[in-house]
Formats: sequence, structure tokens, C-alpha cells
Amino acid sequence: MMRVLGYSLVLCLMVLSIRSLAFAQDQQAAADPAQELAKKLSNPIASLVSFPIQFNYDSGYGSTDGSRLQINVQPVIPVPLSEKWNLISRTIMPVISQSGMFPGSGSQFGIGDVTQSVFFSPSAPTKSGLIWGAGPVLLLPTATDDLLGGEKWGAGPTFVVLKQTGPKTVGLLMNHVWSFAGDDDRADISATFIQPFYSYTTKTATTFGLNTEASYNWKTEDWSVPLNLTVSQLTRFAKQPVSVSAGIRYWLDSPDSGPEGFGLRLSVTYLFPK
Repeated sequence: MMRVLGYSLVLCLMVLSIRSLAFAQDQQAAADPAQELAKKLSNPIASLVSFPIQFNYDSGYGSTDGSRLQINVQPVIPVPLSEKWNLISRTIMPVISQSGMFPGSGSQFGIGDVTQSVFFSPSAPTKSGLIWGAGPVLLLPTATDDLLGGEKWGAGPTFVVLKQTGPKTVGLLMNHVWSFAGDDDRADISATFIQPFYSYTTKTATTFGLNTEASYNWKTEDWSVPLNLTVSQLTRFAKQPVSVSAGIRYWLDSPDSGPEGFGLRLSVTYLFPK
């Protein structure tokens, strides 16, 4: 009962916060270049070279109350294929420091498994304003420690669809990965990732975001569902546009060995507009 009440309270507070901030803005005003640039960051397949560095901290792992600091290096590189099509490369390379994942596990530090996604996307939205992209996702067994990765090669499909109306962005990103090679002594992988997202970007290039990054492990039949609330600000260091973000998350569901309670997220994104 307390967990259900906690989930409901966190969700209500997040929704109410975003709605109050959104209605405080003049929705009829024309967007300025800074606002438009900030909005592109809410589009996972925007034609914009960016270099995000994302810090995540979670605790409450297993019976030993373990903790993990994960730094995701996530370059996004669009490549024009023609006047009508783009290819967008999205890489996630995790650098992990963790301890107490289970009794006797000790501490580990190093690189985890890399996830590489490639989206083929039309360069212009559809007549109804939808932006979409689809392609393959690869899981690369790059972990430098047995406890930082699955030691399996994986692949599958990924897609994203979104719509941007005025200052608002709403969309969905999904992928599924099956393992097809790797260490026979390690568990096979069949995992679905689901990320619905919503954001609101103000005239001052401040973006308020709400999303989940849910994953379902079909082998163990376990859900991991963090609810994330973030606030980002587009600024400049000298002439370099940079987005700085901070946020909290609450774990609505996780395996018995997974994290619990609240976590933290900080990120810095370097932008390289055309």
C-alpha cells in the first residue's frame, strides 16, 4: 500500500509541476532560435550533432543496499543520405562504478556493454506532423568486467515516433534485443525497452521533461520502470551551445536485485548546430 501511494504521489507531483509551468508561458509567441535549438534536444533523431554526457546514480540494489554510478557517453551523429532521408547514429557507452550488487560481489569500475542504434528517418515530417525513424540496434559485449555486462552479442529492431507542436514534444522510442552469440555460460538476452516521453520548452530555452525508461526481461519476466523528471537549460560557454540538465527519478518497479526509491540524473550536452 505504501509503495502504491508513493508511486501515485510522485506521478501527480510531476504532472502538476509540468502543467503549471507550461500554462505559465505565452503559447502564442513565436519561438526564437534558442528555443528551437533546445526543442531539437527533445527529438532523438533531430538533424543535430550532439555529445551528451549523462550521470546517473541509483541505490538499493539487492539485500546489501548496493549502489551504482553510471556515466553514459551518448554521441548522436546525423548523416544526410539524400534530400529526403537521413541516417542517425546513436551510441550509448556506459562507464560504471558500482559496489555491493549482491553479497560478496565487492566493487567494480569500468566500461559496460555498448548499445548502438541506427535510425533511417525522413528529413521532413509527415503531412500530419509526425517525425519517425526506424532501424537496427546492436548490443556489443564491451564490458571490462564480468559484472558490468552480459558477455553476449545482441541485435534487434528499434523505432521512434514523435510530434512537436509549439513548445511541446510527445513521443515514443522502443527497441528489442535478442542475443545471438557470446559466452555460452552467461544467460541469453531477450529484452524490450519502452520510452514514452513528454517535454515542454519555454521561450527562455528551458525544457521540462517527463519520461519512463521501462525495460522488460523476457527471460526472467521482470520489469524495470524508472520515472524521470528533468529540467534542462540551454546556455553558451563562450560561443559553444551547451545544455545542462538535472533531474530525479523514482523506481516504480524493479527486480528483487534492482534499485529502489529515488535516483539522480545530471547531464551536460554539447551541441554542434549547422
